[in-house]
Amino acid sequence: MILKGKTAIVTGASKGIGLAIVEELLEKGVKVAGWSRTDPGISDNDFQFISADVQSVESIEAAYKATVAKFGNTIDFLINNAGLGIPSAFEDTKPEDWQTMFRTNVDSIFYISRLLVPQMKQNDFGHIINISSIAGLNGVKGYAAYSATKHAVTGLTHSMMMELRDFGIKVTGVYPGSTNTHFFEGRHTSTPPENMMRPEDIAKSVVELLDTHPNYLPGDIELRPLRPQGKPKK
Repeated sequence: MILKGKTAIVTGASKGIGLAIVEELLEKGVKVAGWSRTDPGISDNDFQFISADVQSVESIEAAYKATVAKFGNTIDFLINNAGLGIPSAFEDTKPEDWQTMFRTNVDSIFYISRLLVPQMKQNDFGHIINISSIAGLNGVKGYAAYSATKHAVTGLTHSMMMELRDFGIKVTGVYPGSTNTHFFEGRHTSTPPENMMRPEDIAKSVVELLDTHPNYLPGDIELRPLRPQGKPKK
């Protein structure tokens, strides 16, 4: 098995898709550093909670040092999952909310990935997965700023892939549709929670992308609920 004994960093690890990815990786025998502001409370010898605020370069650098101290300098997988969305009409979007979303959704990918790429190049192996959103492929009414960040993630992911593939490093973009997580809590959505995808299914797909032949490079992967509105009425 490709995964067993490898080491991964997962950001946004305390809940939702990030937590599900951590649990799936641990089940496959991967050592995981879970970066988040809140401790998910996982009790596993192969798991280490690392306190991190991905909006802060200083916090990211400290989290990386703590990860290396725990697991060593070889990090095989990076799942850039941390993200947030603040709904607002375009003209009502607060500049501070715009900046918060870009720092979390886009800047963090740059700040974290740049720390890992040199050692991945040296090892001639690595896989970076950027968790984006369907909003990174289409505009979304009421989420202009969020959609802008996810479109930026798309461009960044594609460029990273083109630059790093010759060094044995895979870069994959994952674009989930509506998923039953805290993201939609208290928000109106056309897709009822029971018709959304489950975080554990997203996690299984992500881990399957990691468990691939060294010469197999998955690019953009869209994940969508089958019946977002439920079964049609007869």
